[in-house]
Amino acid sequence: MNDPRTDTPIPVRERNRNRGLLLLIVAVFFGSAIVAGALRFSGWRPAGMKNHGELLQPPGDLRQVVPRLVGGGEYAWNPAERTWRIVVAPPADCTDACVALSHDLDKVWRLFGHNADHVNILWVGEPPEGALRNRVWNVVEPAPEFSAQLPRVEEGGPQGAPVYVVDPNGFVILRYAPGFDPGHLRTDVARLLKLK
Repeated sequence: MNDPRTDTPIPVRERNRNRGLLLLIVAVFFGSAIVAGALRFSGWRPAGMKNHGELLQPPGDLRQVVPRLVGGGEYAWNPAERTWRIVVAPPADCTDACVALSHDLDKVWRLFGHNADHVNILWVGEPPEGALRNRVWNVVEPAPEFSAQLPRVEEGGPQGAPVYVVDPNGFVILRYAPGFDPGHLRTDVARLLKLK
């Protein structure tokens, strides 16, 4: 009778092919892990994952600052409403560039569509003559404690003003230099609105 425990030898060619296939599987697995690790630690990110604004590290903290509205009253942060803010703190000599910026911000806000109700615009100080305002604009009085939490706010001038994105809790997380592309602001805030 045949003993089932006796191993029939595997031909050398088939054995080498199986070993080669196993090595190929191991190389593909570990090779992709090594490439992914190298990309991660080199700082590379896919274009769809990058923000256009400057990510502030550490973020400014406006939670304890209570902005006063120019018309009277206070602007409450109210994190439960999940409202994002776009803050503009222009210098006094910003006129034509700030009028254009107000039109751009109105356009950006309208492009949020049904999510527009979750975005407010805070304009620090009186807007220049001819600035376009919509219903979500809140004009707040300039205050040193407010401006102190906006990094490099003094870089604005006749060429424009920096713009900041503030999260629902009151942290200043993104900064856009004067003269930025409004489409970049729209893209970044639209991504943030999906984080609900």
